[in-house]
Amino acid sequence: MARRERLICAASELTDLGRGIRFDLTRLGKTQPAFVVRFGGIARAFLNQCGHVPVELDWQEGEFFDDSRLYLVCATHGALYHPASGQCVGGRCAGRGLIPVPVVERDGHVYLMEEEQ
Repeated sequence: MARRERLICAASELTDLGRGIRFDLTRLGKTQPAFVVRFGGIARAFLNQCGHVPVELDWQEGEFFDDSRLYLVCATHGALYHPASGQCVGGRCAGRGLIPVPVVERDGHVYLMEEEQ
């Protein structure tokens, strides 16, 4: 299947361990919320869905990091996820991590790599 790029945001909108950018994508024929954050200098994106129960993570729009700024946190359950991989590292995620979303950063922008329908 071919992929196409869709603009999410300017790369400058993402600061390391800072606010994320929410966006929607189509996955398995459904529109689903997703987000992108910068961690370790790299833009990383995931479906905006807790691994425990399908609720959105951010505790305020675009706020995905916990107080320590080390982990992504589910505002509803307190589940913690590693921002590089989305792997569950604690809380009520029962070992289920976040679902990664393919993005690429190029020429000062971050793009979603979408599967063409």
